[in-house]
Amino acid sequence: MTNFDLFALPQQLMTSLKKMKYETPTPVQAEVIPLALQGLDILATAQTGTGKTAAFGIPLVTKVLTTEKGSCLVLTPTRELAVQVINVLHQLLGFKTPIKTALLIGGEPMFKQFQQLKANPRIIVGTAGRIYDHLNRKSLTLKDTNLLILDEIDRMLDMGFGIQLDKILKYLTNQHQTLMFSATLPSEILKISEKYLVNPKRVTIGTVNKPVDEVHQEIIRVAESDKYEKLLGELDKRQGSIIVFVKTKYATERLAQKLLKQEHNVEAMHGDLRQRKRDKVIHAFRQKRYRIMVATDIAARGLDIAHVEHVINYDLPQCPEDYIHRIGRTGRAGAQGSALSFISPADNKKWKAINLLLDPQSSRTN
Repeated sequence: MTNFDLFALPQQLMTSLKKMKYETPTPVQAEVIPLALQGLDILATAQTGTGKTAAFGIPLVTKVLTTEKGSCLVLTPTRELAVQVINVLHQLLGFKTPIKTALLIGGEPMFKQFQQLKANPRIIVGTAGRIYDHLNRKSLTLKDTNLLILDEIDRMLDMGFGIQLDKILKYLTNQHQTLMFSATLPSEILKISEKYLVNPKRVTIGTVNKPVDEVHQEIIRVAESDKYEKLLGELDKRQGSIIVFVKTKYATERLAQKLLKQEHNVEAMHGDLRQRKRDKVIHAFRQKRYRIMVATDIAARGLDIAHVEHVINYDLPQCPEDYIHRIGRTGRAGAQGSALSFISPADNKKWKAINLLLDPQSSRTN
């Protein structure tokens, strides 16, 4: 598939794609879009940064533009990803569209969300917790929902939303199409796909459970007590934007303050920040107003910031799959990126688990 013209999309959508400078479909878009337009259920596995949002966004927008009734629901694991998804959908719809949308996430005023829902939105994007809250309040109904998108389903399960997903899907009718997207393919995903999908088409782009080839990975073995000094040296020798991942909310603030004292341009990002503050931090990082973001795994998902050149795992993630999502913050859309991991003696077990995920045939600890 060499261009979007071959999908026979609505002219309004084609105009939006040209404004967004979308010219050639990425591999995941080339495979998913025609299948989705046929109304088929899909289980798609693709590495981060490969264009998954547009892969489901284009069929979704096509559906609402070419039908008069029915709504579409997009579930995401994090608020940040929900915001990013709805922004892309707004761009695809075009500036003057009459199509109403609703963003239902925690940390945002309920009154504002009630107003959006009263307008009978045809596109609803949100997190599982807030979506289920509205269903319980009866401020949201899914009786006319004919398209369900489960974005980053692996992360949703990691975060413990499996029970809520089951409850939400009971509100949908049997006559709906489901598209499920995952960057990794643990066994739980295959089990849940059997429950949620009907005769799904499988789409696999790249090597499952591997980061994109554009990311250069390296490690440094270091004593825990020497990590900070080693980090300072690595920051000084690197150019461009950097995300430093740590394991706790407290550690993000502490490390960010220490780096500020060293005159680094840095901000902290973690789940205890109010939504408005989180949005502000992400927006400023996107605009390159500061160079370094120190973050927990909340930033490992849903941040599509093309200029991130480096990811540094100051602490290794607790879950091996999160390693792939972390380093997927760089090397996006074909750009080059680097990922550096600090490995202390206490990290050997975690690093072995990561290696086994990346290469099941290997038992190397590197």
